[in-house]
Parts: sequence; C-alpha cells; structure tokens
Amino acid sequence: MNPLLEQSEHLLALKVMRLTRPTLVGPQVITCEPKDLPHFSLRQSLENEGTTVAGAETLAVGQFMLLPQSFGNIYLGETFSSYICVHNCTSHTVEGVSVKADLQSNSTRISLPMHENKSKPATLAPDETLDDVIRYEVKEIGTHVLVCEVNYVTLAGIAQYFRKFFKFQVLKPLDVTTKFYNAEMDEIYLEAQIQNITTGPFCLEKVELDSSEQYTVTALNTLPNGESVFTSKNMLQPKNSCQFLYCIKPKPEIAKDINLLRMANNVGKLDIVWRSNLGEKGRLQTSPLQRLPFEYKDVRLEIVEALNIVKIGESFTFLCRITNTTDRPMDLIVKLPTVLDFNCPYTGSAEFCLGPLDPTQQREFPLTIFPTKLGLIKVSPLILINTLKQEQYTIAKVVDVFVVDDDYHEDETFQMNKFVRYSASKPQYEDQSLQLQVV
Repeated sequence: MNPLLEQSEHLLALKVMRLTRPTLVGPQVITCEPKDLPHFSLRQSLENEGTTVAGAETLAVGQFMLLPQSFGNIYLGETFSSYICVHNCTSHTVEGVSVKADLQSNSTRISLPMHENKSKPATLAPDETLDDVIRYEVKEIGTHVLVCEVNYVTLAGIAQYFRKFFKFQVLKPLDVTTKFYNAEMDEIYLEAQIQNITTGPFCLEKVELDSSEQYTVTALNTLPNGESVFTSKNMLQPKNSCQFLYCIKPKPEIAKDINLLRMANNVGKLDIVWRSNLGEKGRLQTSPLQRLPFEYKDVRLEIVEALNIVKIGESFTFLCRITNTTDRPMDLIVKLPTVLDFNCPYTGSAEFCLGPLDPTQQREFPLTIFPTKLGLIKVSPLILINTLKQEQYTIAKVVDVFVVDDDYHEDETFQMNKFVRYSASKPQYEDQSLQLQVV
C-alpha cells in the first residue's frame, strides 16, 4: 500500500459527521421605542431573523428546533453516533473500496462494527457514495480519537489507503455523593445526591439501588399511594441536584450471624438512567457502595416489639433481645433503674438475672414501665452486668414511646413496630464521592 499521496490526490473523499438531535431555542427579541435612533436597524434585524413570526417580530412566540451547529459535548454513558461517507469524486469507477473505523481512548482502541455490506470491498461508480452510521456507547472519560481508514484500488491496480482523525472529549455528566447513616445496629439509611454537571437540563428516568447478595433495599422516594415525592418529574437544570433515600437491611441469615454481618460491607450499586436533549438516553452505574463497618460492643440490644403510642398511666411493655457478641461466655444481670423525682417521665424498675450466655447466643425478656408524662419519652438507661468478669455495660438509648392522654382515640394507637434495633454503639455518618461506570 502507498499512503504517501496527499489527501487531495486521492480518488475518494471522506466525510465524517456526528449525528445529534436538534435543540430547542427561543427567539431573542431586542427592540426599543419607535422614536429611538436604533429602532429602524433593530426592526430590520428582527424581520430577517428566522425565529421570529412575520407581523409579530417583537413577540417571543414559542420555541424552534435548531439543527446542530457544532460537534457539541459527549457525556459518559451516552451513545456516540457518527455518519461516515466515502464519495467517488472522479469520472471513472473505483474498485476495492472499504471503510474501517476505530475509536481510541486513553487506555483502549476499539474497532467499531460496520454493516456487513459496508465492510466488504465495494465498487463505486462516478459520484457514487459508500456510507454508514456507526454507534458506540462511550465508556471512558477523557480524550477520544475516531480513526477512519479508507482502502481502495487505483486503475493501475495499486492499493491505496488514507486516514482521517477526529478528536473529541468525553465529559462527566453527573456527580454522585452518598451519605450513610447506621441508624440502628444493622439497619442502614443511604442518601444519594445526584448533581447535573452538564451544560443543559436532563430528566432522571430511573435511580435505583441494586443491592448486593447480602442486603435487601427499600426505596423511600414514593408516597403511600405510589406517587413520587418529586413534583417535577426529576428534571434537573445545570448545577442542580436531587436527593434519593433508601433503607438497606441485611438478609435474615446475615443479620443473625455477627461475624457475617461484620464482613458484609458491600451494599450494592446505584443504577442511573437519564434523558436529555429531546430524549437522548444515558445510563451509568456507580462503583460498589461500601458501608461503614459497625463497631460492635460486647453486648447487643434489640427491641423486638414495642408500641408507638400508649396512654398515660397505663403499662407499657416492650420485648428486648440481648446477644453476646464476644468470643467468651457471660453471666448477665439486667437493671432498668428509675429516679424517684419529678423529672423522670415514667415509673417502674427492674433487676433480675438473665443467666449465662455463650458467644453469639441470644435471649429475650420483657420490660414494663408506667408513663407519668405526656409527649415523647425516652426509656433509658439499661444496665447489664457481667458477673463473670464484673463488667458493666450501660446502654443509653433503649426505646422511645409517645404518651397521650385518656381522651386520645385513633385506630392505629396500638400499632406495633417490630425489629427496631439499638445498641451501645453510636450511629455512623459518611460522605462518599463515587466513580461512575457504564453498565
């Protein structure tokens, strides 16, 4: 092959154009009072403007579709589409014409597939063209180069080829940050904030958390009737952001095993789909979300059953579960003290021997108090004493309950809250900035 010919000396011409959808633009009306000097020139300019309406040049009526005027921006997760055209600009037939397109990034070089009849050598008559449309979902941020190579055979039977290079940048379309909150022992709340960092608005079509094998996910972004909590269909203007909330719980077989729960740090990935510029689709996934490791104390307290609302003066009984999270046996005494003064919102105390607990063993027991104040009261503290080593554990937060007077009536007064877990460890809070990848 002889590629040393100048581009103008080749028998074929190559044209490459990016395929993008039009944008919506509104007319820009600039005018002034008729007595002002620039009135005539401004009026003449509006009459020649293609987006104005004849007879109503000074009214901005609706929007118009504007064909692409430049290459535009390409964002990670979008599909790059390009039209490739090879034209025989001579007065004789050219044989053995074939086209090959490669896309080169900072780390890879990918051969873009052509239609079968376009990748095989063809014969072009004078003024005939060989064209094709290539599409590729960009999967890497940074500089990309589209390399188009055309091969053909001259009348003298000499194989020739030439190349053209088209350089463009792939930009990051959105920023994703997450906040983890280990609310209660093994229940996690995740807030995901998505920010539009493109130059135009887009609509978030789907934001889902695909859980790992160890966890189940409940999305908290809809109302009880199934409607979204967002009133604007998740439309994000440039630099605006939107928050999504999820409740993450370990599966039962993981939750009951302390050792498995300690190692289950991967909660899943966020799957994001958006639409921009007249419905162009983009899709990305985040890197795996890693929750903060739990710092377990020697004992774990779970509130298995408790009422939301009770009446003042009536007994309030809640069921507790204690787990030995150490690798040594314990013999526990349980104490629920009360202070006999005006500041204590309830009466009733308890002190009893729970008995021996082997490592990872659990035991349930009920506790009862009598509320003496209206409003939200906190039952605390609960003291656990290990008689084998004379160790004492104080759990500051046990359970909360809302106390009402005798005239309160509601159908859901005695609704149960099950599997609400607390522990002596503090809740944890974390910010993460995530990497994005194409699915």
